[in-house]
Amino acid sequence: MTTGCLEQLTLWDIGQQQVTIDFHGGSLVTDAGLLALRALDKQLGVLSELARRFPDPRAQKFVTHSREALLTQQVYQILAGYPDANDAQQLRHDPLFQTLVDVSPDDQQPLASGSTLARFQQAFTRRQAELPLEERSVLLEVDAAQSQRLKLLNDYLPELFIRTRRQQPASIIIDLDPSDDPTHGQQVLSFFHGYYDQHQYFPLFAFDGDTGFPLAAWLRPGAVHASCGAIETLQVIVNHLRAAWPNITILVRGDTGLAVPALYEYCEREGLLYALGFGSNEVLKARTACWLNDLETYYRWYQDREPHVQRFEVIEDYQAASWYQPRRIVVKLEINRFGTNRRFVVTNLSGAPQGIYQGFYVQRGKVPEKPIGELKNGLEADRLSFHRFRANALKLLEHTLAYALVVLHREATAAIPEVACAEVNTLRQRLWKVAAVFKTSVRRIWFHFSETWPNRELWLRVARALGQFIADIQEAHRIWPGMPEALPM
Repeated sequence: MTTGCLEQLTLWDIGQQQVTIDFHGGSLVTDAGLLALRALDKQLGVLSELARRFPDPRAQKFVTHSREALLTQQVYQILAGYPDANDAQQLRHDPLFQTLVDVSPDDQQPLASGSTLARFQQAFTRRQAELPLEERSVLLEVDAAQSQRLKLLNDYLPELFIRTRRQQPASIIIDLDPSDDPTHGQQVLSFFHGYYDQHQYFPLFAFDGDTGFPLAAWLRPGAVHASCGAIETLQVIVNHLRAAWPNITILVRGDTGLAVPALYEYCEREGLLYALGFGSNEVLKARTACWLNDLETYYRWYQDREPHVQRFEVIEDYQAASWYQPRRIVVKLEINRFGTNRRFVVTNLSGAPQGIYQGFYVQRGKVPEKPIGELKNGLEADRLSFHRFRANALKLLEHTLAYALVVLHREATAAIPEVACAEVNTLRQRLWKVAAVFKTSVRRIWFHFSETWPNRELWLRVARALGQFIADIQEAHRIWPGMPEALPM
């Protein structure tokens, strides 16, 4: 099947023609569609502004790869589907990734290796390496940098959200949700969680309930309570939102694990509206028994006509033993062919119980559950393979930052039906994973896309929409009274 030329392969015949492969097609790259997203990122200064703030203990006079270059390389590897630091070994000579990182494509200027990226994740430095460990004062700087980066990035996400709005929202929904992250081996602060029946981390996420934009991502030990750190996380986000928009209405939404008295009291003290899933107990079962009996009687007579029935009620004066005041409980009672079901939500929202439950609370299926699914399935955010906890926490935030770029892309292309609601894997397949012939001249770096690429027109429409999105944000920052100073553009 092979020919005399080792770089040519004949596979089969079609009539008188042979299907033949060689390796003389020029220099090709496979992720050229990311160039439009990188242009959006650069114009909004998303990664450059963050990198400028990053603490970096390295000896700067010996640095080859800047903070921005390393951060950009890692984020765009994640977007392209190469989530591990080790993937840099195959990509560091790729002309497309060199261009994304603002390095003129050249085999003599490779990007950072996997080991360099891993050292950066952990803020390691070779300064004072000749000294015994106990005499290296730089280790205190490394330790501080590891913690400061996590706080800095979680501060940056709500700031980025505010600065990329095209108009002031009337209200903001903050969706809080913990999620399991299975671990392997002896990773620091990995613990067994009985509910999930696995060793894991237990990160806490916060998203904007309208767009799905990530507002926080804190990695936590695997066996903490679901509400651990929720108030502190909320406080940072609320402070940013109110600094930009003092009179904005803020709503908080979360599942049963977050329903603890400290969180209700915080929301009530800060003037936040909330709706949180609430666990069942014997008192609530007793108080809803008559409603359930009525529903069961109705279902017994009309189940053929209505195989799925629901009823919504409200308890205005429920007070648990640990509460200092009564609170409102919205009740959903449901019967279907699988049996009966009761669900409860504790809230300070007024209005009809059905509207609160169906119109507000259960919208959590869209946000935050869908964004968390995209982070895990599209961007592999649960692939945290470092041994050290804070390195994994930074890795989670890098995946979250990549998702923030995806959300900005989705906002910019909202008027393009083919991609308006597209998930990460669809965007990657349709727009980003595209081959291009790479060439350079004295004045240009060329990426020649195929003339017959099926998504050619779609990609051009997306690129124009991204450009218009940037212009809209710039205009909003120019005319919007009280708007915080714009990101560098």
